[in-house]
Amino acid sequence: MTHPLFRKEIFVETAFARRFQKMLQDAWDNRSWHLLVADPGAGKTMSIRDLQKRAGGRSVLAVVAPKNNDDEQALGDQFLAALGLPIRGHWSTRKPKLMGHLHQYGTEFLIVDDAHDLSLEHLMLLKEVTDQGRLQYDHPLGLCLVAAGRGDTIPLKETFDLPDPTWLQFRRRFDKLAPFCRIASHTSEEVRDILSTLEQEYRQLFPQLNMRQWTSSIYGWLTNPVLDPTRSGRVTMDNLMKLVTTALERSYLAGDTEVRAERFKSAAALLVLRHDTLKLIDGAGPEALPQDQNQAEPARVNGKEPEQQAVSENAVPNATSTVETVGTAQEQETSPKTANCTFSGERVPIDLKRFTNSGISLVECPDCGRMRSLSPVKGVLRFKSHTRRKQQTPLTEKRWSATGKTDWDVVGGEIRISNHEG
Repeated sequence: MTHPLFRKEIFVETAFARRFQKMLQDAWDNRSWHLLVADPGAGKTMSIRDLQKRAGGRSVLAVVAPKNNDDEQALGDQFLAALGLPIRGHWSTRKPKLMGHLHQYGTEFLIVDDAHDLSLEHLMLLKEVTDQGRLQYDHPLGLCLVAAGRGDTIPLKETFDLPDPTWLQFRRRFDKLAPFCRIASHTSEEVRDILSTLEQEYRQLFPQLNMRQWTSSIYGWLTNPVLDPTRSGRVTMDNLMKLVTTALERSYLAGDTEVRAERFKSAAALLVLRHDTLKLIDGAGPEALPQDQNQAEPARVNGKEPEQQAVSENAVPNATSTVETVGTAQEQETSPKTANCTFSGERVPIDLKRFTNSGISLVECPDCGRMRSLSPVKGVLRFKSHTRRKQQTPLTEKRWSATGKTDWDVVGGEIRISNHEG
């Protein structure tokens, strides 16, 4: 049976947490507005929770953006629940009192986690309530919209860039110097610091635990393109914790008093090679301790673990060698299957006004050429999930395309709309 320590949520004040909380604290102190973006699994939610605990009371109010409910009431009820107020009566009578409650409880700073799920109605409510606070109570509120995103994508920016006066006013309320910020995940040196902290947390189970000696290898495994698709060279806290806890838990269940390098190597293979693998559970169900697929562990050599010696000698200074080794193995494993195109679910950067005015909803995938009919969802165009197009027959339909170009235009037939038209 596993140890309770492996099921415990551990908050580590990582370099990411310090960067992220510093932005939140500045927004709180200055009552400024920001959109903060970080990688999925970077540690945003736990950092928000820690800030709330230290703030105490209701001065900092954090909620999660409603899912599958675009009505403003869904977000309004989240704020009322966070204040500890009963949700009774009609929304039409509760809504005008919301800012009054925030003023009464001394709320100074609002945080909306998973802000990429906010609808136009949710954003309108935020503007209306904060406007009411300034006008009726002389009570300005700081606001941070915390969203998950990779690369240079700025969630919600398509909405904020709409020409309507409402969104021009909303945009104007953002901080003049840092309206949109990306909080970076961890470098190799920062991973080393986290491993040092985790060694103390798990010292009761492994008195001689020393994970820092494998920092280079761990960093290399966790910056594999499967786990770092934008090749940022940064490691998220979620992936690091999964790797560490998997290796330590397997060692504990095996009765080991030390953690060998082979455990980390095996955990990394599970994270990378099995990232999208459907595991079949049959018979008596999953085993408590999955058996390693590797051969039996050899004995110590010269008082040193042979696995540790191998990792030290072949430590990965960067992601390159690990990418080649693990990536090749993944290609061999997935090659017989029909894989989705890499552009599945990606945002299509076509101006919504041009898209609507063109009257053309058919969009060509820039990677494989498959066509899909798209429509905006929450002000964003995303290409639907699809398998790669195999038949390379000529495409003649009128469609939006970026194939062979640097921008999106309507092609096919006689129509062609330039992105540089007024």
